[in-house]
Amino acid sequence: MGWVLFFLLPSLLGLLVFIAFPVISSLVLSFHEWDLLSPARFVGLENFKEIISSNDFWSALGHTLYFIAGYLPSVIAISLGVAVLLNQRLRGLSIYRAAFFVPVVSAWVAVALLWKWILNPRFGLLNYALALIGIEGPAWLFDPASAMPAVILTSVWKDTGFLTVMFLAGLQGIPTAYYEAASIDGANAWHRFWRVTLPLLSPTVFFAMVISLINSFQVFDQIWIMTSGGPAGATTVLVERIVKNAFSYSRMGYASALSWMLFLIIFGVTFVQMRAQKKWVVYD
Repeated sequence: MGWVLFFLLPSLLGLLVFIAFPVISSLVLSFHEWDLLSPARFVGLENFKEIISSNDFWSALGHTLYFIAGYLPSVIAISLGVAVLLNQRLRGLSIYRAAFFVPVVSAWVAVALLWKWILNPRFGLLNYALALIGIEGPAWLFDPASAMPAVILTSVWKDTGFLTVMFLAGLQGIPTAYYEAASIDGANAWHRFWRVTLPLLSPTVFFAMVISLINSFQVFDQIWIMTSGGPAGATTVLVERIVKNAFSYSRMGYASALSWMLFLIIFGVTFVQMRAQKKWVVYD
């Protein structure tokens, strides 16, 4: 037992110092008012009361949900479709798989700057391509109506490869005997996909939905680089509000309370997902 603790000690110390201590400190700080200069002052639940009554919080939550509503079904559907295509016997298949995974390993800074150029209303490739077919492209990141769809498009492009690999692993784990039996029964390609592939892939789909939803609530990097919450606050999200309150406005206690509100929201949504999986996830 002593040797076990000895070998576990480095990991346990890292867990305590870099995870447990910051989490507990954040919880304690959420009940205080602290501007980084003067001593922290205990205010009880005032930070949470201010959050609940703040229009900024509800606006940021609404924009976060808007992002999720556009991002989650798109990235799941596109990734699943790409995975099904890449699961076929194609020439140069490894090249296609690698190409779809390149954005995943690219840094968000590089991806966001690249897409800022692509989405430039005057010199960007996307509006140039639209102009070739007679369509006048929007101002994208400079228009409140199109800024969030542009961020969603960028996020889907970057994350598709990650979920595609996950779905590919799930597809390759489905026994071929199911497809052979379905073919003998006269099922066409669509019926095999709908009645065999999707039910047997449902655990993978569920896992992909859970982690994608958690990540969606924490969307920040692309928004910070591409729009900084603008234009006119159209892309303000919860994590962006947390960062600005903490490091721009020096409201560390309020930012900590916002972080815990975000945690409670994610925990609640994930709990509902875990309970709802019993109705549609098939574990074979």
